[in-house]
Amino acid sequence: MKSELDRKAFSIVELMVVILVVGVLAAATVPIFRAKMRHAEWSEAAASAGCIRQALRAYYAEDPVGAAAMTGSTVDTVQVTLGFRDGDLTGRYFQASDFTITAIDGNGHATIAVSAPAGLSGSGVLSNAGWVYTP
Repeated sequence: MKSELDRKAFSIVELMVVILVVGVLAAATVPIFRAKMRHAEWSEAAASAGCIRQALRAYYAEDPVGAAAMTGSTVDTVQVTLGFRDGDLTGRYFQASDFTITAIDGNGHATIAVSAPAGLSGSGVLSNAGWVYTP
């Protein structure tokens, strides 16, 4: 009778091995999950920078001198001029003050730099070459 019970139950060693395997899997997935979260947070910045860049290009078509004068400005200071209302560029992680217009070329293509708000790290730049995120 005792041998039947021994065959049906797990030993403490088997349970410890299962716990160890689950722990190793969890330890491997946490950094991957954090990297995906950081990528998702910065995707918000890339999308907003694209909207700003398009609005600036449209404004450049109407007033090239005025658009060129925005170089070096944070977007919160020129958002109304570009056609954004207060709160339009406020997302979960980024707001208008995190975006800076660093350059505007002769075709109205702007380079937008994004600084990390509190709680995030890194920086991003949207230019003619595309979106570049630096952790």
